[in-house]
Amino acid sequence: MDGIRAEQQRKAAVEERMADIILPGQTNGYGTMFGGDVMAMMDKAAGIAAMRFCRQPVVSASSERIDFRTPIGQGEIIEAYSKVIFVGRRSMVVRVHIFAENPLHGERRLCTTGYFSMVVIPHDGVSPGPLPELLLPDDEARAEYALGSEIHANIVARRKT
Repeated sequence: MDGIRAEQQRKAAVEERMADIILPGQTNGYGTMFGGDVMAMMDKAAGIAAMRFCRQPVVSASSERIDFRTPIGQGEIIEAYSKVIFVGRRSMVVRVHIFAENPLHGERRLCTTGYFSMVVIPHDGVSPGPLPELLLPDDEARAEYALGSEIHANIVARRKT
């Protein structure tokens, strides 16, 4: 097996980042960001993390456990941090945190956390290849893997009913 293929077999997940600024068209009558817009950014961030991890085309299969903790106001900068935390045979669980920042004061806070199931899909008539094994280099990665495994098991059980 060559070096590139061996590297694809086992891989540590990298936390990906995306940023945006909240404009008036993204807010409701209370001046806070629409939840659907937050979820769209989270879904996009999850897709990027999954594609960069496996280097294959992916789509969202489900969103899980999205918790809106604090509102995000107009004019704030938001940043999505996404990371693959569990890898199955054809799917991955990606954790996404959304942070908001006051651009004038620099104060940051965690606003939203969610988990997304992403699945690899055929591309140009070619079946997806195997996913890399997720390396778990530390206790934090192992704890997130356990949570991702639980989320994945719940998805599988739900689909059987």
